[in-house]
Amino acid sequence: MACRGVHFAITQEYVARLEAAPGDDARLLILEEIEEKWDEQWLYQTDKAWDAIHRCLTDGKLEYDNGEYPYGLCILGGQLLYSKSDYIISLKNPAQVKDVALALSKINKNLFYQRYVNLAKDYGGDLSDGDFEYSWDWFKGLDSFFAKAAEATRYVVFTVDQ
Repeated sequence: MACRGVHFAITQEYVARLEAAPGDDARLLILEEIEEKWDEQWLYQTDKAWDAIHRCLTDGKLEYDNGEYPYGLCILGGQLLYSKSDYIISLKNPAQVKDVALALSKINKNLFYQRYVNLAKDYGGDLSDGDFEYSWDWFKGLDSFFAKAAEATRYVVFTVDQ
C-alpha cells in the first residue's frame, strides 16, 4: 500500500452519506467515489509526510487524540469514520476546519523545524535535513487548503491507506 495522505474538503452531502453508511466497507466505497472524482481545487496531498506532519503538530506521537487543540485535528484527529486497520478516514467539521486553518497560519518554516527536531525518538523517520525539507514541502500549503475549506464552510476528511 502507498500510505499517501490526502485531505479532501467535502460537502455536507458527502458527510451525510459517510455518516449514514452501514459500515466500514460502505464508507470506503463513498471515499473511493470522492477519490475518483479527484477535484484538485478541493484536495491537498501530504504524500508520506503526513506522519511527520502529524507528529510535528502534536506531541511527537502517532496517535488519534494527541496534541493541543486544534493542531491534533489536522491529520489524524476528528471523527474516525473507519475502524479497520487498512485505512484511516478522519473527519473534521467546519468549525474545526476554521480552527485548524487559523492555527496552521501561525506556523512558519522555523517553528516547523523546531517541532521537527524535537520529535520523539520513536518517530521511525531518519530525522535528516532531507526528511525535514520533504516534510516541510508537503506541509507548507496545508494552511491555505484549510483556509479555503473554512471559507467555503466545508468539512475536511483526511485519508490514508495503511
